[in-house]
Amino acid sequence: MAITGKVQRISGPAVIAEGMMGARMYDIVRVGEENLVGEIIRLDGTTAFVQVYEDTGGLTVGQEVVSTGLPLAVELGPGMLNGIFDGIQRPLDKIFEASGTYIDRGITVNSLSREATWAFTPGVAKGDEVKAGHPIGTVPEFSFTHKILVPPGKGGTIESIVPAGEYTVDDVIATLADGTELKMMHPWPVRQPRPFEKKLDPVTPFLTGMRILDVLFPLTMGGTAAIPGPFGSGKTVTQQSVAKYGNADIVVYVGCGERGNEMTDVLVEFPELEDPQTGNPLMHRTVLIANTSNMPVAAREASIYTGITLAEYFRDQGYGVSIMADSTSRWAEALREISSRLEEMPAEEGYPPYLASRLAAFYERGGRVTTLAGEQGAVSIIGAVSPAGGDFSEPVTQATLRITGCFWALDASLARRRHFPAINWNRSYSLFTDILEPWYREHVAQDYPELVERAVGLLQRESDLQEVVQLVGPDALQDQERLIIEAGRILRQDFLQQNGFDPVDASCSLEKAYGMLQMMLKFYERARASLEEGATIDEILANPVTEKINRSRYVPEDDFPAYRDDVLKQLDAGFAVAA
Repeated sequence: MAITGKVQRISGPAVIAEGMMGARMYDIVRVGEENLVGEIIRLDGTTAFVQVYEDTGGLTVGQEVVSTGLPLAVELGPGMLNGIFDGIQRPLDKIFEASGTYIDRGITVNSLSREATWAFTPGVAKGDEVKAGHPIGTVPEFSFTHKILVPPGKGGTIESIVPAGEYTVDDVIATLADGTELKMMHPWPVRQPRPFEKKLDPVTPFLTGMRILDVLFPLTMGGTAAIPGPFGSGKTVTQQSVAKYGNADIVVYVGCGERGNEMTDVLVEFPELEDPQTGNPLMHRTVLIANTSNMPVAAREASIYTGITLAEYFRDQGYGVSIMADSTSRWAEALREISSRLEEMPAEEGYPPYLASRLAAFYERGGRVTTLAGEQGAVSIIGAVSPAGGDFSEPVTQATLRITGCFWALDASLARRRHFPAINWNRSYSLFTDILEPWYREHVAQDYPELVERAVGLLQRESDLQEVVQLVGPDALQDQERLIIEAGRILRQDFLQQNGFDPVDASCSLEKAYGMLQMMLKFYERARASLEEGATIDEILANPVTEKINRSRYVPEDDFPAYRDDVLKQLDAGFAVAA
C-alpha cells in the first residue's frame, strides 16, 4: 500500500510533508498534481523532508505526497553508451521528443529504450551455476562488448536461457531455478556502492596523454585526482582532453551545475570527436550526464551519484572507467542550499557539517578492484573544483585535498600567459609517484624515475633564479646560472606546455615524453661541460641542436625514435668551442 501524506511547507526545492509514517530514508516520492519527482532526505516522526528534483513553482500546501517505496535508482544495461542524460538518468533526447526544448515538470521517460533490440549471445547453458556479478551473455554495443551481468544479490542454477537473437532490455533472457527472471537490464540505487570481491593496490598508471600529468604528477588506474582552479584557468578543457586521450575503456562525464554554454560545447563537441583508440566517434564509449546551473539544485546533488553508479557498473564488467566530475564545487553548493532550506546548522562558509564525509564517500567509490566475477576493473575519479576567486583555502578544496591522491593546481596567471595546460608545477603533487616506480622501471626505462627527479630539480632551481632575475636582471647572472634559466625555459615551454590544437602535440605517449626528457637533460649536462671548457652561453643557444630540441614535441610518434637518436648523437659530439 502506497504511503500518502500532505504538503505542509514549501521552501524552494525542499518540501516538508506530514502524515508519512512508514516512509523510509531516500525513498522516491511523487509530489503534487504534476507528480514531481522527489527524494526523502530526512524523517522526523511522521514528517518527511523531501528534496524535489524539479521546479516547485505552483505547488501548494495540502497537495498529496505519495511514496513509491523505492530509492532513487538507475537502469543499467545496453543503451547507455552514446547517451546524454540529466541528473537522474532521464535521456535528454527522449525528453526533447516528449516535451520540446524545455523539460516539462513531472515528465516520465524510461532511462533505457524499451523498443531498441540488442543482439544477445548467451554465455551459459541450462543447468549452469551462476553467481552475482557473473556474465550470462554478451551484447555488442558499437565496438564495445557489453557483458550482461547477474544482478548483485541474485544467483542460482540456470533453468532456461534464450537462444542467440535480438531482444529488448525488458525481455526475460534467463530464468533461475528459484523462479528469478533475468533481463539485460537491472536497476541499482545510486547512493549504494556496488559490491566487489576485493580492493586492489593501484599499481598501473592512468595515462592522460598530457606530459605534465603523466610525468610529474601521475594518476593511477583507480586513483582519484582533484583539479582546482579559478574561472578561465582550463578545468573543463583539461578534463575533456583527459577524457579523449586517457587510456580508460569507458568515459563518464558529469557536468554538474556548469554554465549552459560550457555544457553545450561538451554536448556539441563530444559527438564530433574521434576516438584515438578506435577511430570511431568518442561518444561510442562515453556517457554524458548534463545538469546545468539553471536546472534544479536537487538534481545537481543527485547527478554525481548517478555518474559514479554508471561507472561502477562498467567496472563490474572488468573495464577501466574514468569519471569526470565538473564540478564538485557546484555539487557542494547544491548541498549547502538544500541544507539551509532544511534549517540545518551551518558549518564553515555555510556548508553543512557533513560536506567532508559526503565528498569522501563519493571519492572512496573509486578504486581498482577484483569484481564478483573475478576480473579486474577500475574507476578513476577526476573531480574539478571551482574555488571562488581561486582561493584554495576554502572548504570544498581543502576537504577534497584530504581525500584525493593527486592535486593538479591550475593557475590563472599561467593561463593569462597562454601556458596550457595551466598547471602550476610548484603547487601540484601526486601521492602515487613512488607506488608507480616499479612499473616505470619495467615498462619505460630503468632510469626513468631518476630522470624525472633531475627534471624537477632543474625546474626548482630555475624558479629560484627567476626571483633573482626579477630583482637584478638577467645580465647579473653568470653563464652557468643563465644556462639553468635556459634549460628550465626549454622544459617549461617545450615539455610542460602542449598544443591541444596540434594533431601531434595534443597527446604524448610516456615513451616519447621519456625521450624528450633524455634530450633536454642531456642538453643541460653537455652545455654545462662546454661552459667549463670555455664556450659561451650564446654559442650554445645558437647551435642548431637547440632548435631541434625545441621542435621535438611536434615530431610524430613513429618518427620520434630516429629523431631522438639523431639529437642525442649530436649532443654526444658536444658544443663547438670558439678558437
